[in-house]
Amino acid sequence: MTESALQQDSPLEAQLRATLNIVPAYTWYALPNGALTFVNERTADYLGLPKDHPLRSGKDTDADWDSHIPLLHPDDREETRRVWSECLRTGRSGEVSFRVRNAEGGYRWFLSRAEPVMAADGTLLYWIGINLNIEERKEAEFYLAEGQRLAHMGSWAFKAAGFDYWSSELFQIHGLDPSGKPPTVEEYLALVHPEDREFMKQAIEKILADHREFDFTKRIVRPDGKIRAVRCVGVPVIQGETFQGFVGTGMDVTEQEELAQDLRRSKAHLTNAQTLSHTGSVGMEVRTKRIFWSEESARIYGYRPGTEPTPDLILQRVHPDDVNLLKDVLKRAAQGAANFDFEHRLLMPDGSVKYIYNLSQSMKDEVGNEEVVGAIVDITERRRAEEALRQSEQRFRLVVESIPGLVVTTTLEGELEFVNRRAVDYFGRNLEQLKGWRTSDAVHPDDLASAIAVWRHSIEKGISYDIDHRLRGSDGVYRWFHVCGRPLRDAQGLIVRWYALLTDIDDRKKAEQKLKEQEMELRQVLDFAPQLIAVFGSRREPLFTNRTALDYFGLTLDEWRGKSPRCDVGHPDDSERLQDQWDRAMSRGAAFEIEVRLRKGDGSYRWFLSRYNTVRDHEGQVLRWYVACTDIEDRKRIEEKLQQENVALREEIDKASMFEEIVGTSPALKAVLSRISKVALSDSTVLITGETGTGKELVARAIHRRSKRASRAFVSVNCAAIPRDLIASELFGHEKGAFTGAMQRRIGRFELAEGGTIFLDEVGELSADTQIALLRVLQEREFERLGGRQPIHVDVRVIAATNRDLKAAVARGTFRQDLYYRLNVFPLEVPPLRNRRKDIPLLVEYFLDRYARKAGKNIRSFNQKTLQLLQSYPWPGNIRELQNVIERSVIVCETEIFSVDESWLSQQTSDQKSGGKLYLSQKVAATEKEVIEEALRESQGRVFGPSGAAAKLGIARSTLDSKIRSLNIDRYNFKPRN
Repeated sequence: MTESALQQDSPLEAQLRATLNIVPAYTWYALPNGALTFVNERTADYLGLPKDHPLRSGKDTDADWDSHIPLLHPDDREETRRVWSECLRTGRSGEVSFRVRNAEGGYRWFLSRAEPVMAADGTLLYWIGINLNIEERKEAEFYLAEGQRLAHMGSWAFKAAGFDYWSSELFQIHGLDPSGKPPTVEEYLALVHPEDREFMKQAIEKILADHREFDFTKRIVRPDGKIRAVRCVGVPVIQGETFQGFVGTGMDVTEQEELAQDLRRSKAHLTNAQTLSHTGSVGMEVRTKRIFWSEESARIYGYRPGTEPTPDLILQRVHPDDVNLLKDVLKRAAQGAANFDFEHRLLMPDGSVKYIYNLSQSMKDEVGNEEVVGAIVDITERRRAEEALRQSEQRFRLVVESIPGLVVTTTLEGELEFVNRRAVDYFGRNLEQLKGWRTSDAVHPDDLASAIAVWRHSIEKGISYDIDHRLRGSDGVYRWFHVCGRPLRDAQGLIVRWYALLTDIDDRKKAEQKLKEQEMELRQVLDFAPQLIAVFGSRREPLFTNRTALDYFGLTLDEWRGKSPRCDVGHPDDSERLQDQWDRAMSRGAAFEIEVRLRKGDGSYRWFLSRYNTVRDHEGQVLRWYVACTDIEDRKRIEEKLQQENVALREEIDKASMFEEIVGTSPALKAVLSRISKVALSDSTVLITGETGTGKELVARAIHRRSKRASRAFVSVNCAAIPRDLIASELFGHEKGAFTGAMQRRIGRFELAEGGTIFLDEVGELSADTQIALLRVLQEREFERLGGRQPIHVDVRVIAATNRDLKAAVARGTFRQDLYYRLNVFPLEVPPLRNRRKDIPLLVEYFLDRYARKAGKNIRSFNQKTLQLLQSYPWPGNIRELQNVIERSVIVCETEIFSVDESWLSQQTSDQKSGGKLYLSQKVAATEKEVIEEALRESQGRVFGPSGAAAKLGIARSTLDSKIRSLNIDRYNFKPRN
């Protein structure tokens, strides 16, 4: 595109202008010679161009580059001209930062980038540019540089090899040329003061090893010989988990360090004054006799802060009665005397009096100059407070009189100082009478020895005491009191008097006595209980156990409480399990129960069910653990016997099962066996499909026996053989009372299969509700018993089987699609026997041997005619039908050669060759199917009940259900659609 072509209002140009106008930036394009011919609306508005300005429409034909230079800041024009000229000369893109004047005459920073647009032959068509507003960034850069300059603080970036970056201010701090490169580690250490160099070398090694933030100050020696103190603060830079280096700051803190030295020299004066008084400070230089004081001291004396103190100025404010005292102190201080501690008064100009407490001591500075420094405290308020305290003593006595107890105070020697009115009334004696009366005479004789021992120990140790004892009142009756004694100490920590409060607890003591009597009765009841009962404290300390337990263990109560070695009565195999259970219960404060074996006194062990329960206070804290152990030895023996019988029965069932082994070598069977070996070691859900009698359960058992779960249970459930209203209870169990007839809790098949495998045969017969529950088990691995509220987590592998077309059931809406996909994780189809004719001889031999041994017959062989007959038959009942035929033939066989009666087979093999005519059995089956389907249609898919298909056909419902499955009839097709 030529320059003249660009001036024309072409569709390309219009599209370009429209695009640049909607870009959220300041955009433009120029002619190949650099003349600006168009700016977008954002740029035009910023420059304040009129609405009809040719640059808005791209029609500025008279424009040239130099005409737009005045829009730029004068300081930026030369660099911009240089960059733009280089772009025009080379035809390559360029980038430059400059300031542009806006419509109001102000300037803003922009980052401008120009890109050339070339024709296919390489001809430059025009330039497209974009200007980005970087005003805020420039301001930030300016303020950062200015801030570093003013704060004498530079920034840096550091890696193991050395510094990657030093700011300009950091070069200035170190006295180096800012245009140079950041120093290496060796160059940097050369700048460090020789006395600090080894420290810095070790510090660098440590931060590179630890990758932790740091903050230290060292001295440097600049090239001009000046020594400066520099504080370095750095933090590590971590990207992902990789250490990249450090970034930080370096600050010139020379002045601060010098100030710190001065502060340390004067700190002693200030610290001593503050420690002694926390108020005004005062001092005198012994050599010069110059007096100095703080601003607070001047204010205490009634002078303006900054007033220079002199002896006359000080004495001017002193009370006339105390002037001689102050003169003597000032004279002695001037002579070097110290350690003054006295009080005096000030007479203020307004006539008021202040009380001043003075405290001072002598000190010397580093060069031996002696000073007397001290503190002056205005104690006027304290004196007033003491007076107010004396005035309030009477009010305090009134308060003490209202206390619901007997209040007594004594001197350190035990002399009675004060008793309240309640004490006078209780003992029937006033203070003077009580002073001459021995308090011990009022203590109950049975409590006197213990009370005296507590008092003596408390007085000797100078500690508080608490004791309960009985005191006789004026009526001669004893009542229980809780006596609480506390010492009062002076400022030096010496006891000056004793306070005692006696609280009447007679009612509480009587209640405790009654509680003890009730506890004794309860213990007697517990001693007659047949369970072993024990009580433990909140930290498992043994408190009580009943007589039944002591007799069983052969222990005394003291031995049990003392944790005698004979108290270790748990079976060694149960101790770790019990300890773990109790530790977890202690952390949660939760009750639990556990079955453990406990050793009897004769050394034998019996099984017990131990239930642990807590007793808590009103705040929920555990006070006691109550344990009740019930003998379950007989139940355990029965369970073990039942388990042994179950194991034996299972072994017998395994031996007697017709699916003891998978027999056959046909390719179709080998393919199934290969898939079994692949899926067995996983925990994936398997869906087994195939016709009735093909051995789907045998395949499921083979998967289980080859899996990691082989040592655990294999639970088989025929979903079609269980009534629909009971299938949920059968699978998931139920709680007692969950429904009518639920007399006790029942464990479901899923719980019985915990850790093993559950086989759901005829899964296509499940109702919609049960399908939902099964889906939850597959998704969440948990379920709830019927009537239960707590979810039960299970670890069970699910294998399902069906002879139905589940895809068709999903399409009809009788089987959930999401459940189908959950079950169909690993599909496995078992081939029918007619597709395994090669396996028929092996199966015949297997069943023949099995039933011959069972019948006690010696059958040595079978003729070829029988074998051909069995191989030509299609076996609609598959392996189950073959098994029945073999068993029946063995029963009637009377020779050593096995044969089969052809009439037992439901069709003649010769019919297979007769031009495609239906076998007799097929015709009968087809007729049965039509009749059953018609009955199902009339009963709307119902099989059972008075109006069901079984009643219409006059056959048992189990017979009809069997025929429906064998004829592959889907009764859900006949149910009415909603």
